[in-house]
Amino acid sequence: MGRKSENTFREIHRYLGFFLAGIMAVYAISGIVLTFRNTDYMKSEVQMQATLEPNLQEEALGAALRKRGFKVDKTEGDLMYFNGGTYNIKTGEASYTEKRLPKILDNMNKLHKMHSGHPLFWLGIFFGLALLFFAVSAFFMFRPKAPIYKNGLYFAAAGFVLTVILLFV
Repeated sequence: MGRKSENTFREIHRYLGFFLAGIMAVYAISGIVLTFRNTDYMKSEVQMQATLEPNLQEEALGAALRKRGFKVDKTEGDLMYFNGGTYNIKTGEASYTEKRLPKILDNMNKLHKMHSGHPLFWLGIFFGLALLFFAVSAFFMFRPKAPIYKNGLYFAAAGFVLTVILLFV
């Protein structure tokens, strides 16, 4: 491979890297925050009010409130009591607290966890393809006989092996 193609890959790699710096920062921050999603780290309590269908049973109430592992603690008269709230069986009124991240972090996490139905799903696909280009183009930026190329192969192999090992642990 010639000097010209090496320089072309370097240029594309460099400018794509600059372009993606902001997206990478958002994904990095949301990835770190998502690591703590099973805790209350950085979350604050928000009081919620909802009008649901009356006469919901425990399982249907948990689904309507979108709460995993939902459990009714007790029922007294028309009120069902659950962790952090109440539900009026006759009126369907629910009052409860939720722990939420600040809006900006919550939106970043939604972007990180998006699916094909999300309006910005193309951003996730573009970002994934761009990262794949980064991984591959790094090997076209140096001559295969150069010591840095061979060392790069060792580091790439080590990163791959470490990831595979961690997937099975």
